[in-house]
Amino acid sequence: MSSKELGITVKKDQDLSEWYTQVVTKAQLADYSSAKGFMVLMPYGYSIWEKIKEDFDKKIKAIGHKNAYFPLLIPERLLKTETEHFAGFTPEVFWVTHSGDTELAEKLAVRPTSETIIYESYSKWVKSWRDLPILINVWNSVVRAEITSTRPFLRTTEFLWQEGHTVHETEREAEEEVMTILGIYSQLVQDELAIPILVGKKTEREKFKGAVYTTTMEAMMPDGKALQMGTSHHLGQKFSIPFEIKYLGKDEKEHYGWTTSWGLSWRLIGAAILSHGDDRGLILPPRIAPTQVVVIPIFYKETDQKDISDEVRYLSSQLEQIGIRTLIDDRAQYTPGWKYHEWEMKGVPLRVEIGPKDIQAKQVTVVRRDTREKIAINRSDANDRISKILSEIQNHLFDRAKKSLDGLTATAADMQSFKKVLEEKGGFIKAFLSDDSCEEKIKIETGATVRVVPMKAAKKGKCVYCGADNSIEVYFARSY
Repeated sequence: MSSKELGITVKKDQDLSEWYTQVVTKAQLADYSSAKGFMVLMPYGYSIWEKIKEDFDKKIKAIGHKNAYFPLLIPERLLKTETEHFAGFTPEVFWVTHSGDTELAEKLAVRPTSETIIYESYSKWVKSWRDLPILINVWNSVVRAEITSTRPFLRTTEFLWQEGHTVHETEREAEEEVMTILGIYSQLVQDELAIPILVGKKTEREKFKGAVYTTTMEAMMPDGKALQMGTSHHLGQKFSIPFEIKYLGKDEKEHYGWTTSWGLSWRLIGAAILSHGDDRGLILPPRIAPTQVVVIPIFYKETDQKDISDEVRYLSSQLEQIGIRTLIDDRAQYTPGWKYHEWEMKGVPLRVEIGPKDIQAKQVTVVRRDTREKIAINRSDANDRISKILSEIQNHLFDRAKKSLDGLTATAADMQSFKKVLEEKGGFIKAFLSDDSCEEKIKIETGATVRVVPMKAAKKGKCVYCGADNSIEVYFARSY
């Protein structure tokens, strides 16, 4: 494949959909499957998911959570146990009805989410207040009917995610869990993925089916559409009562537990692609990049090869020793230029070039992926400077995304201004909303939904739709 074929053939700001598809496939993140709505997660894409998983897993284990696994197939009677939950998920469920040619006595749902199968177990495990809290997380995949409108990472029939499910002795403890996880999510997305977000609650219409309330974090993509990055739900006793998750309390009386659930998915990878990529391909924030630095030796004649190879290996080992993930690309079958194109496409944050002139000048040449700035640095300072530059790239990507978010956030006092903003640039629209009826009418007329109700809303005002006083502040947007 030539470097021209390797590259992106459309501009990001002219055809975002095609640009996104080319980045996903040409950067070898994912491939399409013959099963419609499904995708193949390729090794490079999976390695990014592993970095996200590693960071989150470490954080939740530090506060007492443990990982487990529960079955893929869920008996229909379990899925029906909580009626609101069942009604919300039934349209998306795939059903197993046969074993070979034999019809099953009871249909089995292919896991759309795991509340019901997990809470069946919890009802057996919880007997006393001494058994609480139960703090379990699951890394798995779920399947939901997304066949008509799919896009790799953003909306697929099957997707990788984590889902946490906890049981607590008191409602206060459950609510603290919801907010603790939301905080860890927010830290992951902003500090590791360099994506700014809005944090708050969902409305009654938009909350998780079966929850008392849902908290959410929402990001804004360059095309003016919002992307839900993760949610944390307070389930109250809406599952513990029908599933009989109850315990003998310290007061020698029987009580129902208080439950939470929370999840984020590989959608985060799609958000990083959209937020940071450019016309040359992917740009990965250093903290989630599988390879943070790629070192490319440049040979013009055989006599240069040993000195340059020795220096490349030495620098790479030094960077690895200080925790920088480094790759040496010494493939002889490709030119340096071809390698530059490939690693730019894959979004490696920093490229280091070492050639005869660098050896002679006792320097290395580094090239930033985010700005494409080329910098010559003294060999003696290379470790410290490279480490510092990686931090600068991480911060720059967040600042650039935050500037985009701010530019795509507007205020509307009435529907005329609301529709004008939505059609001209999209983005988040801050407005006041009176009730569920107005929310539904706005969705029907514009396609925009309430993405976030701020935790600490500003003073109340007039509804953007009906003009009613004492309405709450919300953020609307069209979304993926």
